[in-house]
Amino acid sequence: MLLNGSEIVVECLKEQGVDTVFGYPGGAILNIYDALYKHSGEIRHILTSHEQGAAHAADGYARATGRVGVCMATSGPGATNLVTGIATAYMDSVPMVAITANVTLPLLGKDSFQEVDIAGVTMPITKHGYIVKNVNELADTLRKAFHIAQSGRPGPVLVDITKDVTAAVCEFTPAEPAKNESGCTYTEADIQKIADCINEAEKPYIYLGGGTIISGASDEVAQLAEIIDAPVCDTLMGKGGFDGRSARYTGMIGMHGTKTSNLGVSECDLLIALGARFSDRVIGNPRHFAEKAKVIQFDVDAAEINKNIRVYASIVGDLKDILTALIPKLKKQQHSVWMDRIAGLKEKYPLKYSGDKLSCPYIMEEIDRITGGDAIITTDVGQHQMWAAQYYRYTKPRTFLSSGGLGTMGYGLGACIGAQLGQPDKLCINIAGDGCFRMNMNELATASRYNIPIIQVVINNHVLGMVRQWQTLFYGKRYSQTVLNDKVDFCKVAEALGCAAIRVTEKAEVAPAIEKAISLKCPVLIDCIIPEDDKVFPMVPAGAPISEVFDGDDIDEK
Repeated sequence: MLLNGSEIVVECLKEQGVDTVFGYPGGAILNIYDALYKHSGEIRHILTSHEQGAAHAADGYARATGRVGVCMATSGPGATNLVTGIATAYMDSVPMVAITANVTLPLLGKDSFQEVDIAGVTMPITKHGYIVKNVNELADTLRKAFHIAQSGRPGPVLVDITKDVTAAVCEFTPAEPAKNESGCTYTEADIQKIADCINEAEKPYIYLGGGTIISGASDEVAQLAEIIDAPVCDTLMGKGGFDGRSARYTGMIGMHGTKTSNLGVSECDLLIALGARFSDRVIGNPRHFAEKAKVIQFDVDAAEINKNIRVYASIVGDLKDILTALIPKLKKQQHSVWMDRIAGLKEKYPLKYSGDKLSCPYIMEEIDRITGGDAIITTDVGQHQMWAAQYYRYTKPRTFLSSGGLGTMGYGLGACIGAQLGQPDKLCINIAGDGCFRMNMNELATASRYNIPIIQVVINNHVLGMVRQWQTLFYGKRYSQTVLNDKVDFCKVAEALGCAAIRVTEKAEVAPAIEKAISLKCPVLIDCIIPEDDKVFPMVPAGAPISEVFDGDDIDEK
């Protein structure tokens, strides 16, 4: 059938099962928006307040559902406003397709109005990028984009389409979405070598990352831990990949990981890394990371093997497939001495905080209690992010959404909107510091426009908390540009943008505020006023071995 380029875009989205796109219109992309208007009963478009919010919403939708998130923007500044969101998705391996429109083909390369080489700009932060200059190539390009975005190690793909292509007509033939192949490259001997190594270990430790969630391998990880009788720690991206209420779980590893995880990994004789990339925030000083252990790494991306840590053995492939092949070759083990050692560390070094004042850890524990650990928690970046990772017990995958690799302030609200639209039966709560919230708080207008019942919790200490913590500990308390003690009233802002608002200043007010926010079934902001000098502990200084983890008690003793 004959269709113009804009209709082909919509038909390809429908082929891929896309039900929601996030974006902002403009001149170059008008033809596509006209086609979306004609198909509004089949594809829901969410008009965000800013293109960056659209990218973060598509990201949150993808992380919460496991499907490809889609965002759209016009040429020039519209496209460049997507860049931070695309980079966020790239760093955390999130499947996304970003569709932009550009000036017409005769105007390309002439510094035309709102012309930007967005494919060139985003080349380092996408799995692949296309610029479509021929309508006959449009359908196949979009299909390739979706396939690339979700195959292997997922990530964002950009498709830039010149405006004349969106109007040109060609023959369109429907097609089924391409199937993702596992790309297995390992042999039976590879699996057996790993199995022998695990069977011989006396102090094994499982370290899991975001690949556990992407591959859907949570059940297999639980089986592995049970069979080999091992403790389990996770990265920020791995939250929910293993039951956070399990006795085997020891908490996060790394800069703000628990003492148990950091000390335990430093003592183990075998470290099994599952879909984790040994980032600098995890390993600290690489020369002293897991020095006593043989390190085994499973990852879908061959480029991650031996990149940051030299490993004893590795397998490249889908984690779920690898574990399915590995588990039958493992002996049922019992490491009672080792597990008693880990239990002793957990008892000696629990996460703790001052209980005599309102604090983010208390707020997270109350949210955990009231929701039964069944909410989707999104976060921005900073102290509140670490507290949300530490004090809410994640039991299921795709329930903790946060910018781990890029560390994007302003990520959480858009991501929460996307997650709520992708999982409408879930309670979705964004945890943001006041500094982060300021960056994209305009997306409250998006939530109110569509009556999306998210809960926005602002951890308001009137400072840039994490930066201030570093200034306190390492910069002689020189608080350069980190004090936000001004006249901004977030409750009034929220109400002006069409949302309900509640202010909390005492511990006794936390539970009633959360319960009321849940009952309202509309977008609600809860402004929580906490002390400016609360700190995230434990902590490892940058570049130090993770065994040098310290907390407030250690500082007091010095």
